[in-house]
Amino acid sequence: MGRTLRTLLLAAALILVTVYALGRGTIPLGFTETIQYIWLSVADPAGAGSIRQDVIACLRLPQFVLSFLIGAGLAAAGAVMQAVMKNPLADPYLLGISSGASLGAVLAIVAGIGTLWGLDGTGLFAFFGAVAVSAFILLIASLTKASGGGLTLLLAGFATNAACSAAVSFIIAAMAEPSKTRSIQFWMMGSLETARPALLAVLALVMAAGVLYFVLQRRVLDLMLMGDEISLSMGRDLALYRKIYIAVTAVMVGSAVYAAGMIGFVGLIVPHAVRLVTGSAHRYIIPLSALGGGAFLAWANIIGRNIVPGTELPIGVTTTLAGAPLFLWMLFRRKYGGGRG
Repeated sequence: MGRTLRTLLLAAALILVTVYALGRGTIPLGFTETIQYIWLSVADPAGAGSIRQDVIACLRLPQFVLSFLIGAGLAAAGAVMQAVMKNPLADPYLLGISSGASLGAVLAIVAGIGTLWGLDGTGLFAFFGAVAVSAFILLIASLTKASGGGLTLLLAGFATNAACSAAVSFIIAAMAEPSKTRSIQFWMMGSLETARPALLAVLALVMAAGVLYFVLQRRVLDLMLMGDEISLSMGRDLALYRKIYIAVTAVMVGSAVYAAGMIGFVGLIVPHAVRLVTGSAHRYIIPLSALGGGAFLAWANIIGRNIVPGTELPIGVTTTLAGAPLFLWMLFRRKYGGGRG
């Protein structure tokens, strides 16, 4: 069986199983009924329908699309971070980008900022926090005498991550009211309830642009795995590329956090799993990480909606339950190299 045929069969199987899963929940729907309501939701989104159609059109389908977009963006960003750091355990969390987003969100919640410029204040502050931390890490790397290599950025990110996490803990313990503490905890567990057409359109644009950019940068990403010495001998200085890549991933991660709060492990385990299958060529890693991350988070949402009858687990809890065991397994894998594994 050829690779193309296998890919088509797997894609068809994934679509069929996903349609079936979209029908599962507090209000169960049959397979053909689910397909019918999906079609009606796409063909006539403004049309009035039954409660069952509204469940698909207003809840499950938008959340599915949102989870896929966020998963694709986070996984692609994680793949880039692993190349930039030459470390299979690198992701936006390790660099402190996500911790910066958490700090921004916590500050907004404690300050009682509901909306700002017509946008969600918590999500907007989280976006600013992610971008600010990225700028700070790049500033530290620029001020050091090192060439801006992966180790410098890794250490700067680790220190920034620790500082932001400590600041979040201090604010929660010393300043937050009980009601705001609950809001902080709920936000940090992740939620897909913000799935709205306008948000989905903007997020799709941001994530698609980011993934496409990194696909076009695949040769430079491959070069990063060879090391700075080899790249310099070939006339290519990677320091500037690292800074640009971190800035782009900060926008992608900040957008994801704005839309759904904190969601962990997607940018860590999905790119690593893709590398185990495809090797180190980023012409495969970036697009497959995006597809795999989207599928992973979409299915995490579906599982979280069905695993406990009558309730829905936060998306961040589901990804952590799935990601933590895989993370422990990855710790025992052999050290990152140019080949597979």
